[in-house]
Amino acid sequence: MPGTITSGFSEAEKFAAALRAEGVLSVLVTGTGEFRARLTQVALHQLRLSAAEEHLSRIALVAVPADMILVSLARGGTSAPIWGGVRLDANEIITLAARQRLHMRTDGPCRWGSIWMPAGELAGYGRALTGADFTLPSAARWRLRPAMIRRLRHLHSAGIRVAEGSPNVLIGAEAAHGLEQQLIEALVECLANGSEIDTSRLTIEHQDVALRFEALLQTKLEHALRMADICKMLGISARDFRLACQEQLGVDPATYARRRLMHRGIAETRWHMKGSCKQ
Repeated sequence: MPGTITSGFSEAEKFAAALRAEGVLSVLVTGTGEFRARLTQVALHQLRLSAAEEHLSRIALVAVPADMILVSLARGGTSAPIWGGVRLDANEIITLAARQRLHMRTDGPCRWGSIWMPAGELAGYGRALTGADFTLPSAARWRLRPAMIRRLRHLHSAGIRVAEGSPNVLIGAEAAHGLEQQLIEALVECLANGSEIDTSRLTIEHQDVALRFEALLQTKLEHALRMADICKMLGISARDFRLACQEQLGVDPATYARRRLMHRGIAETRWHMKGSCKQ
């Protein structure tokens, strides 16, 4: 059943709760000042659209639910989101397949959009529209021709504008179906004719380090650990660990761990990020 919701937020916790529908497991605000954010979510028959405007930098861990595909795009006007250490430019989108995890961060005011679709449905439409097998990598970044990204962004923005200005219009089955079919066709065109951008091997390794560090924090956040302990657990040198965190999280590992502690309300920081690891 089609539906829309638009919400404004002055508290990061409530914004994080609303983002759970976007596959966001955690949000850590890193900027200072008054928190403000706006989120519009549109449910069509098969697609889900969302659009957000944020004013403070933050780090989020995103996990794509089973059997879904996530497509992320920048909306322009501010700095673009940074996925897995890579900032999207105006002519790019990123796709994540089911069960993929990645850090998505912002480094200031940011506007972003997303499209969600069941993986099986997208594959079926892709085969029907292209006449060939239609499979996507587990995680990929695509460079699109200007006309393709303009059409996709235009249709996405049209759905968001209608949802924000006249939400009852999309409740009608015919209007929702028409928008959805155009979006699916535009999305298939982008993925069939766009150029997949190779992600550097080092960046992929850094993504893995950041995800394993995240898992370590979730299980051992309240325990005292030294830098050497963490490096040993992750099998990485101190230098490479710092580089991976700076690229993926935008901060050094000690700062990230400390902020996670503060976010969870643990008064005394027991993480001792000192010492060194074997190079």
